[in-house]
Amino acid sequence: MAAARILVVDVGGNNAKLRLGAEGEKRKVPTGPAMTPERLLEAIRAITRDWRWDKVAVGVPGPVIDNRIVKEPVNLGPGWLGFDFARAFGVPTRVVNDAAMQALGSYQGGTMLFMGFGTGLGMTLIVDGTIVPLELMHLPWKKGLTYEDFVGLRGLERLGEKKWHRTVLEVIALFKDALVAEDVVIGGGNAKRLKELPAGVRLGHNDNAFIGGVRIWEGAGFQPGAAAVPPPAAPDPVTAPVPPRRPRRPPTRPAPATPR
Repeated sequence: MAAARILVVDVGGNNAKLRLGAEGEKRKVPTGPAMTPERLLEAIRAITRDWRWDKVAVGVPGPVIDNRIVKEPVNLGPGWLGFDFARAFGVPTRVVNDAAMQALGSYQGGTMLFMGFGTGLGMTLIVDGTIVPLELMHLPWKKGLTYEDFVGLRGLERLGEKKWHRTVLEVIALFKDALVAEDVVIGGGNAKRLKELPAGVRLGHNDNAFIGGVRIWEGAGFQPGAAAVPPPAAPDPVTAPVPPRRPRRPPTRPAPATPR
C-alpha cells in the first residue's frame, strides 16, 4: 500500500510555505494583513496544479481547537475564525497552531519549549509527547505592552538589533524557568539573528514545520492536548526484569508490662 501524500502548509505573517511531505520542493505564497483563508486557498491551488495529495496539515498563527481556529490571527486578514479547511481542500485536513507544528517537528523528548520569533511570537510546550498549546505571548509585560510587542517584528523595529537581542534572551530565560523546560528550541524568521544562545537552548529550523506536519498524521492520533508522538513501548512483562521484593519486617509486639 502506497504511503499517503501529505500536503503541509505553514502559514506565517509574511508567507505561507508549502511542501509535499517532509522533504522535496518548497513553494510559497505571500501573505500579510490582507490575506484571508479564501485567498490563500486560491493561491495554493494556482501554484500546486502539478501536485497531488491525499491529506493536508495546516499550521496557522493563532489558537486552534478541534481543527478550527478560535481567534482571528493578529497579522493576517479576517475570516479565519472557524474556517473549514477540510471542506475547502476536499480531503482529510488537520489544523494546528503554527508554533505547535514546528515544535512537533523539533521535538526530541522530555519537556521542550518551542519559541518562534518572527512577525510575532509563537510558543508551544511539549511534555512527554503531549502538546500543550500556549498563548502567553499576548500577556502584558512592560509599559502596557505584551511579550510579542517586545520580541516580535514590531519590537525589533522599535528597540533596534542590540536591545532586541538582549530582550529576547531575557524572555527566553523567563519562560524556560517558569515552565521548567529541559530543552528550549528557537525558531521563526528572526531566529538567525540570535548568534549566541545560553545552555539548554538550541536553534531549530523553519523546515521542521514540515516534519511536524507529517508527524501530525503519522503520529499516535494527534490532537492538541493528546499524545502527539508515539509513546515509548511498554516493557515486555515476560522479559522485563522483576524488581526484588523488600523483605517484610516481623510485626512489632508490645513489650510486656513491668509489674509494679
